[in-house]
Amino acid sequence: MPCVENTPSNASNRPAQAGATLLATLLGAALVLSACQTPPPGGRTGPLPAGTPTSPDARADTPQTPPAPGSRRTEVRLPAPQSPRSWGEARQQAARRMVAANPDGTYMDKPPAMLLAIPVMTVDLNGDGSVRNVSVMRYPSQARDTVKLAIAAIHRAAPYGDVSRLPKPWRFNETFLFNGDRKFKPMTLDQP
Repeated sequence: MPCVENTPSNASNRPAQAGATLLATLLGAALVLSACQTPPPGGRTGPLPAGTPTSPDARADTPQTPPAPGSRRTEVRLPAPQSPRSWGEARQQAARRMVAANPDGTYMDKPPAMLLAIPVMTVDLNGDGSVRNVSVMRYPSQARDTVKLAIAAIHRAAPYGDVSRLPKPWRFNETFLFNGDRKFKPMTLDQP
């Protein structure tokens, strides 16, 4: 006779409870890992830098070069980044640049309840804002190709502005929320 008795009601609730607990744990961990700074009261970190696209209509005004034959991504020229005054401002600017540099690979509405993948990346910068290294803090258990999409998006949006006046290490974390269409939203832009 087994040590633990499985009743029909108890056994049927376990997969649902385990799935809900796992999802809550993963989202909580992603939130903790991506939070480098608490936003100020009111949630606003300051005005958007001039020339930063904030909507799909604004992106249409950004000069674009024609995509390579067979390529799904359009090449976008970004305006020169501003020098951030804090790491919170640097993360906001980086997230906005990632969205602007990847118009075909992002979404800006509310993330779906079930996300395809949630990779968490650490981006090490040089003093001028160029990318020195990208490392993966969390690989998703499914759709592992989204890690490559996230790394490409990070490099496509660089440079991120002169960070030499900010405290070292010149590093920030970003959590990518991928939907079923393999489009991402930086979690930084999803926080109040």
